Amino acid sequence: MKTLVTGLLWFSTLGGGLLAGLYFAFSAFIMTSLGRLDRAAGISAMNTINVEIVRSLFMPFFLGTTVAGVLLAGLALSRWGEPGALPMLLGGLLQVLGMFAVTVVFNVPLNNALAAVVPASAEGATLWARYLQEWTRWNHVRTLACMGTTALHILALVARSPRR
Repeated sequence: MKTLVTGLLWFSTLGGGLLAGLYFAFSAFIMTSLGRLDRAAGISAMNTINVEIVRSLFMPFFLGTTVAGVLLAGLALSRWGEPGALPMLLGGLLQVLGMFAVTVVFNVPLNNALAAVVPASAEGATLWARYLQEWTRWNHVRTLACMGTTALHILALVARSPRR
């Protein structure tokens, strides 16, 4: 069981770091760049990204770190007296709620609305302006959640490592 927990912590730490970097790039410059494009081009580019991302290596990390977060939170509760249980629990919850749930509840519905709009329409203009603000705001939350998960799971690994 110790090897399983350690493996899950390492996967969650590395996967969370990768996701944090991806989300950070969107928050730091990708969304700003898309917003500077002609509206139809920006909408088209974002729709293309949204189609391709679910076909990419992003998905195994997105889903895998979510499953790891659930498992780690459960294992932390069942091993509450062991070193590293609290950061393991908090990191797992942060991954599931701050990254996965935020994506499903906020970002994906915005993506679906964007895919359904005619880019050159008045509705497209209104949606695009709202999309850039709201999607990016929730992406900031995902970025911070993944960074927090990574830090907490590093703390759990350190707490669980043998003392010399």
